Amino acid sequence: MQIFGKILGAFFGFLFGGPLGLVFGLFLGHQFDKARRLNQSGFNSSGFGRGPSQAERQNEFFKSAFAVMGHVAKAKGQVTPEEIQLASTMMERMNLHGEQRKAAQDAFRDGKESDFPLSDVLERVKISSGGRFDLLQFFLELQVSAAFADGSLHPSERQVLHKIAQGLGFSAEQLERRLQMQEAAFRFQQQGGSFGGHQGHGQSSGWQQASQQNQLGDAYKVLGVSESADGKEVKKAYRKLMNEHHPDKLMAKGLPPEMMNVAKEKSQEIQNAYDLIKKVKGFK
Repeated sequence: MQIFGKILGAFFGFLFGGPLGLVFGLFLGHQFDKARRLNQSGFNSSGFGRGPSQAERQNEFFKSAFAVMGHVAKAKGQVTPEEIQLASTMMERMNLHGEQRKAAQDAFRDGKESDFPLSDVLERVKISSGGRFDLLQFFLELQVSAAFADGSLHPSERQVLHKIAQGLGFSAEQLERRLQMQEAAFRFQQQGGSFGGHQGHGQSSGWQQASQQNQLGDAYKVLGVSESADGKEVKKAYRKLMNEHHPDKLMAKGLPPEMMNVAKEKSQEIQNAYDLIKKVKGFK
């Protein structure tokens, strides 16, 4: 936790301005500490006279993603071993090793600090992404996915996700839609991503039919359409999502290469949901 600025600000504020000066000094010191944290964490600009390079923007996006994950994990209070394991799982999905893994761990640890400057970091995310909708959406969905990794969403996590969405320029309605899609995606993956999923021995045909119907409903939710949608609507939603989540297109727009595997998993999830709906409904 950065407190040097607060101590210095409080000391000189009280020295020259008494109690009111103390308050003002604490405020200035807090701003100094936030700026210092951003600089030390790599969330800094590239200096005067030039813009950040592609590699610098990708590095900033990467570190910000894990820092905000740490902030979401801390939303419930104390970060549990399970939540730390979730971060490690995400690092495994990205195939992070050595210095890359250490950078992700350091960023995650920064995000857990009580004075983590969430708003400032989100501003840096918007800058590093060039304000591109697809990248900002990927960043938000990454946080939603991490929050849902244990299969549930705590109210405090939802509250923080709303702050993140707002900071990135998404409405509350847009976030809630993504939360519904992610919850359905989690169930869809748990069921195997194909019609019927994993069925146990001795289960009744009625139970299996109900389970399969629920899985089909989740597939529709993954695509963000209602179960009454016709073939054209389903295909339109599928193409839109694939266009927004295509790994190569995201990479071309500045997605860090470390996150390519996560993008591939997301596009495969969309593909599996679409394939299931086509198979069951007989859509061409």
